[in-house]
Amino acid sequence: MEEQKQEQRLNISISDGDAFFAHETSINVNPMQVILDFKSVTPRIDLRSPKPSLSIKHNVIMLEPYHAKKMLEMFADSIKRYEKEFGKIEKPKAVEQMEKKKGKPGKAKKESAKEPVITAKAPSYFG
Repeated sequence: MEEQKQEQRLNISISDGDAFFAHETSINVNPMQVILDFKSVTPRIDLRSPKPSLSIKHNVIMLEPYHAKKMLEMFADSIKRYEKEFGKIEKPKAVEQMEKKKGKPGKAKKESAKEPVITAKAPSYFG
């Protein structure tokens, strides 16, 4: 009997990913998934090359819509608890200064009738 119990044990190996700081995040949806694309953009300096370069990494998380909705609820709860303990989350002063300098996001600049309006299509993970 003791031998059967030992045979039923399961060894689990957990592989943690690298720490990842996201500078940009995009969200794309299709009928079956919500796709979160976290991007990290890091400047690289190579003394052998006269041109600067960037290292761009992506971590993509694909969720079923139900799980995405549950994740939204968890985020909202976590933010409420954070603000209760540490105070309201405010927009950084540097972001406010940038918005004042460039104009508030979402406001359309006056376009001349000669310039065409170009709209970018969101990337699709179905090709």
